[in-house]
Amino acid sequence: MANRPSRAKNKKVSELKEAILKSKKSFLMVGFFSLFINILMLVPPLYMLQLYDRVLASRSEDTLIMLTLIVVFLFLIMALLEIVRSRVLVKVGNKLDSQLSQRVFDSVFELAQKHPGKASSMPLSDLTQIRQFMTGNGLFAFFDAPWIVIYIAVLFIFHPIFGYFAIFAAIVLVALTIINEYSTKQKLGEANTLNRSSNAYVDANLRNAEIVHAMGMKDSIRKIWEKRYFGFLNAQNDASNSAGVFSNISKSLRMLFQSLILGIGAYLAIHMEVSPGMMIAGSIIMGRALAPLDLIIGSWKGFSSARASYEKLEGLLEEFPKDKEYMQLPAPKGEVLLESVVVVPPGAAQPSLRGISMLIQKGDIVGIIGPSAAGKSSLARVILGLWPLASGKARLDRADIYQWDKHDLGKFIGYLPQDIELFEGTISQNIARFGELDSQKIVDAAQRAGVHEMILRLPDGYDTKIGAGGATLSGGQRQRVGLARAIYNDPVLVVLDEPNSNLDDVGEAGLVNAINHLKQIGSTVVIITHRPSILQVTNKIAVIKQGSLELYGNTNEVLAQLAKNAQQAKAQNAPATQPKPQPSQGAPKISLSKPENGGKV
Repeated sequence: MANRPSRAKNKKVSELKEAILKSKKSFLMVGFFSLFINILMLVPPLYMLQLYDRVLASRSEDTLIMLTLIVVFLFLIMALLEIVRSRVLVKVGNKLDSQLSQRVFDSVFELAQKHPGKASSMPLSDLTQIRQFMTGNGLFAFFDAPWIVIYIAVLFIFHPIFGYFAIFAAIVLVALTIINEYSTKQKLGEANTLNRSSNAYVDANLRNAEIVHAMGMKDSIRKIWEKRYFGFLNAQNDASNSAGVFSNISKSLRMLFQSLILGIGAYLAIHMEVSPGMMIAGSIIMGRALAPLDLIIGSWKGFSSARASYEKLEGLLEEFPKDKEYMQLPAPKGEVLLESVVVVPPGAAQPSLRGISMLIQKGDIVGIIGPSAAGKSSLARVILGLWPLASGKARLDRADIYQWDKHDLGKFIGYLPQDIELFEGTISQNIARFGELDSQKIVDAAQRAGVHEMILRLPDGYDTKIGAGGATLSGGQRQRVGLARAIYNDPVLVVLDEPNSNLDDVGEAGLVNAINHLKQIGSTVVIITHRPSILQVTNKIAVIKQGSLELYGNTNEVLAQLAKNAQQAKAQNAPATQPKPQPSQGAPKISLSKPENGGKV
């Protein structure tokens, strides 16, 4: 037990907390400024004390002028400190944003890949929420609250009763703060969850706006959204109403306490225990002592939202930790090796691939065929390293595909998914993958994909802007531009998932030309298809059925075996056309039982 490391030592500081702690010196500086600002907050009551007890008693104009000049100078100093303190916190917020925005952005895409349908841009909004709270007045209240003891100490100097009354008032306001926390925390959490749910539902349906309008589904979808949205509004209203009650009670109590201390001061002044100036100054100091607590209660809703955003961001960054530093591997050549691969799609319970093993050599053009939902697209994602493996290995040039830095590997990979997605920008930007625009390479890719002439017919040619998802292009045009993007810069490994599903004869001819070019330069190409016409360009075919590899080998041999299997199946399923002969007496009897080989030839 003595050698066991303590739990505290083993606990790793979260990435979000670590990013905030990097600004520790800035927070200490803000606290240092807050000390002097709060000391200077004593200037107004002390000025009032001197006016009542010294200036009015002596009727000295010189004393009044000197005191006023000192007060003006000290207020200028306080204003400068406030400005500097505010700017320091703004820089801290911007620094936190710059440190984490890229990580949050990457994690959102990782989430979209691991849990399709769950991802949204809300984590980026959470980061903004944290940054805004760190630069707002709410955080100033937390820095000013510790200096309440200064004001209470001054009140004790004036008279002990002032000090004890201030402690009582502070305890009451702190109790209100705690009650406010417990009464609003759950409601605000529920409101944030419902808000995310309603926004995610709208985003998901906006992507299918055409179907919604064409089939008259808008009213039904709006009712489902309203149920979630109004649930969010009700939860937020409950939380806001509760917070508003405590905020107004706090404000009223602070004003009450500030007035009551005047009454206490008047009583003490009558008995000659304090001066009239102390009575006025005590009231002002009491108000200043309670102001941070009042501000904390008023800004508690913002604090709770920032805390909820912090917890969600912390969970996201922990689920998708920062990528490790990968050792630079040599440029891949395109050999793919799968070793007993088993894949369970994100969100699914059953595997889509079961023990797939195959070698795709450099320069192979492999066709992947099979019935729908056989696991063909899952195989494409495994080859590209997009989905994690339940077991087995997927290798590129004998190295585990997950050992490659995805950013570095991307320029050697071409991918045309079944659902073609183009991005908001120009056609040239989409073909060049939003990297540096090399006109020659862009035009070469378009020509090899057979889309160059089509692009030239567009209003602005390669500079034609398309909407998100390629909204201004037809399905066939999107597929052909997507093909040009996939073969841009002659990648060594290209995966095409149903590349001819939306193509006409001209587009399919361009597809064949593009694959022939890739074959000439030695690229490895994997083609997933239901249309047998494209198989003419392949040299190997893999047949996938129910997640298993049924056949894999030379194209002609596999096609011949498939034809043979089809003929056998047809012969087995053909109905009998001749009546069964009745065995004559003395003839050998024919057994009608099922043969031991199950009927297979």
